[in-house]
Amino acid sequence: MNQAIAAIDQGTTSTRCIIFNRDAEILANVQLPHEQIFPRPGWVEHDPIEILANTRKTLESALAESGLGAAALAAIGITNQRETTVVWNRETGKPYLNAIVWQDTRTDKLCDTLSRRIGGQDRFRRKTGLPISIYFSGIKLRWLFDETEGLIDEARAGRLLFGTIDTWLVWNLTGGVNGGRHLTDVTNASRTMLMNLETLDWDGEILAELDIPRSILPEIRPSVGSFGTARLNGSEIPIGAVFGDQHAALFGQTCFQPGEGKNTYGTGCFMLMNTGTAIKPSTHGLLTTVGYQLENQAPTYALEGSIAIAGALVQWLRDNLGMIRESDEIEALARSVADNGDVYIVPAFSGLFAPYWRSDARGIFAGLTRFTNRGHIARAVLEATAFQTMEVADAMTKDSGVPLKALKVDGGMTVNELLMQFQADILDVPVVRPKIRETTALGAAFGAGLSAGVWKSERELTQYHEIERSWKPGLPTARRVDLCAKWRKAVARSFGWIDEF
Repeated sequence: MNQAIAAIDQGTTSTRCIIFNRDAEILANVQLPHEQIFPRPGWVEHDPIEILANTRKTLESALAESGLGAAALAAIGITNQRETTVVWNRETGKPYLNAIVWQDTRTDKLCDTLSRRIGGQDRFRRKTGLPISIYFSGIKLRWLFDETEGLIDEARAGRLLFGTIDTWLVWNLTGGVNGGRHLTDVTNASRTMLMNLETLDWDGEILAELDIPRSILPEIRPSVGSFGTARLNGSEIPIGAVFGDQHAALFGQTCFQPGEGKNTYGTGCFMLMNTGTAIKPSTHGLLTTVGYQLENQAPTYALEGSIAIAGALVQWLRDNLGMIRESDEIEALARSVADNGDVYIVPAFSGLFAPYWRSDARGIFAGLTRFTNRGHIARAVLEATAFQTMEVADAMTKDSGVPLKALKVDGGMTVNELLMQFQADILDVPVVRPKIRETTALGAAFGAGLSAGVWKSERELTQYHEIERSWKPGLPTARRVDLCAKWRKAVARSFGWIDEF
């Protein structure tokens, strides 16, 4: 039996393909960046054609690097940036427009309009687990219909297809205009604000209110199961799993028991906690979502706290302010000072997500004096991610009733050991980094491998979760309380910036 698994990890800034063997060892790892398009302030777009081309290139290059042919693959797993929205023509296969990225803020006025109706911002939360927010792809789709002449007519005529990036890739890899499968999984569907968490199907009442034709939406499948057959170099390879990226990381971190959670540090920052087969409504600003689902099994639900700007703040320091040349230089610069010098940066570039959900918040610097130098600003940039994570963790403990005992971490920022130590200090719990840091790709591989029979059970997968390093808290309680209080004061100021002028 074929034992190798290809994991396609299509992220916000790049596309990666990692090939794993039966022992979850990496045989090949290929990554390609794609263009970030900013047509207007607050607008963020990607070219779906470029993403598709990069997906095929990374898959072929990874196979070449591993020395394997396509026929040696047991299955492909796909994980993707969530909420990024694509609409394309089913007859030509061409997108009507660039994809609207999850970070994009153009739907803020539409969100305000919807939130003013009966039920307010939480009017869909009981069914979907989500507040009305610029974040979710259903709102982006409605905006496209409102603002793009003739697009709704294309939908009603049956020519338009909608999907998040997973759906776009599956449709194309399984044939495109020649019989491509129009599918998504429960995790990505749960982030549209259109899926009912109980029925795991598109909600008719929400579709009617937003005037979105059901016919343009993909079929919803379990995360681990059949998503058709990809055609590559004359071989046919089953696509055995699809996850939104944060759900894939939850799966890759083997958070299979209620109360287990992880935090992914990437462009944004995302913390998920497994709540089992129970839907857990949040009263503290979190999202209720599907964690994952295996075929012929009940779904596993999760609580999530989403932070819009984490690694993106380091990129901003590099690209917009020019304080560093490469992102990995920030740790040395931050270590050049003993502490943050009472400087705080609230990176509300596109509002604040969990636990505040304030689209009107804007980024601020607080505490600047003549004493402030580049090191203090670099340290404040790193600490902003840790503070935001702390607030999400606090909300998660309040909603779940389960205190956090340790935090499993993954993603690119976890190489920054100063950040990881400060995260442990400000949470007052250990922070644990796995040996395989690309847990998003690993989760996609685990799912595809389960579907193909390479692995037999979730329990079997836990043996591959090896710890590389952990950090223990060491900050005095009084200092931690003081830092958190000043952070929250800075956040409060980010809400009132308009009134100051």
